[in-house]
Amino acid sequence: SGPLILMELRVSSRRIFRPLLAVLLIGSAGVFSAANAQTQPKAPDTMEARVQGCTACHGSHGQGTDNDYFPRLAGKPADYLFNQLQNFREGRRKYPPMNYLVTYLSDDYLHQIATYFSQQRPPYPPPAKPTVSATTLSRGEQIVLHGDASKQIPACAACHGKGLTGMEPAIPGLVGLHADYISAQLGSWRSGTRHAVAPDCMHTIATRLTDEDVNAVAAWLSTQPAPHNPVPAPARSMKTPLACGSEPQ
Repeated sequence: SGPLILMELRVSSRRIFRPLLAVLLIGSAGVFSAANAQTQPKAPDTMEARVQGCTACHGSHGQGTDNDYFPRLAGKPADYLFNQLQNFREGRRKYPPMNYLVTYLSDDYLHQIATYFSQQRPPYPPPAKPTVSATTLSRGEQIVLHGDASKQIPACAACHGKGLTGMEPAIPGLVGLHADYISAQLGSWRSGTRHAVAPDCMHTIATRLTDEDVNAVAAWLSTQPAPHNPVPAPARSMKTPLACGSEPQ
């Protein structure tokens, strides 16, 4: 029985020793990793690093992507971008990834993000090729540049500028956007699923547009090239035809 007992003791000691060795090795690795992490330089706390959650969808410099629903942010007035971030945070615009992303961000942080993208100047994409009839494009051009007095629809250019590049401090440019994105936003304003601070001028205008009007405006805008100097017009360089809650009067 002596050799049998000795063998059992050896087996038992192995069963105890192996888990103990594993624990010691894991613990040592953990200590080494923690020490190593402390000696590694931290990534720089730059705005480029902070906005990676934005650029994953909107492009490395906010230039927008080929996906119809991730629009260009670059070069838009800072107050416009700030207003939209606030709208997502407060639920006036509903898109769950954006709502979640900004839920706990302060106004100051949102201002920093907005300012960063307003200062970006990546190239504009080439204009889209027409996919609608010449009649539809002509109707879109009419509304964008001249409006429709019979329906009390002001020209888009009356607020967004002759070059359609927006106006400081809070009116966005309309060039460089996909037709589907423009159509979706006009539809959201018309249905009331997208809101702005009252008076909500875009809701007022969108409710006067028919489905055909929306399609025509979106199609024509998407075919327009960006002007040579696509910066927003200076503040108060145009008198807007309607009061808008998000635009200082």
